[in-house]
Amino acid sequence: QVHLVESGGRLVQARGSLRLSCTISGSTFGTYGLGWFRQAPGKDRDFVAAISRSAGSSYYADFVQGRFTISKDDSRSTVWLQMNSLKPEDTAVYYCATHRVDGGNWYDLMQYDSWGQGTQVTVSS
Repeated sequence: QVHLVESGGRLVQARGSLRLSCTISGSTFGTYGLGWFRQAPGKDRDFVAAISRSAGSSYYADFVQGRFTISKDDSRSTVWLQMNSLKPEDTAVYYCATHRVDGGNWYDLMQYDSWGQGTQVTVSS
């Protein structure tokens, strides 16, 4: 059974940086893609970033605008989301998820099958 655990979320001031981590166990890391989503109170869960299983391709939501970087280390079964130039509107719970659909839509949360519990990111103005 796949188990995902996110960490690294906390309160940070606007224009600050955070690095979120997601460690995965119970599966063969590196055989699937990975994504980050976020959900603000009262809003839908939105796509943030994704990385292919080979790490050869990455995908970002338009609102990222070059501020975030997704990366992974197969030897550590971990995927990260480096977030810079944070804005108050980035405040949300951030989730990582596994993407096992070859050639699927990286932006569609329905194409992700296993999810973590999330980590809270709060950006103060």
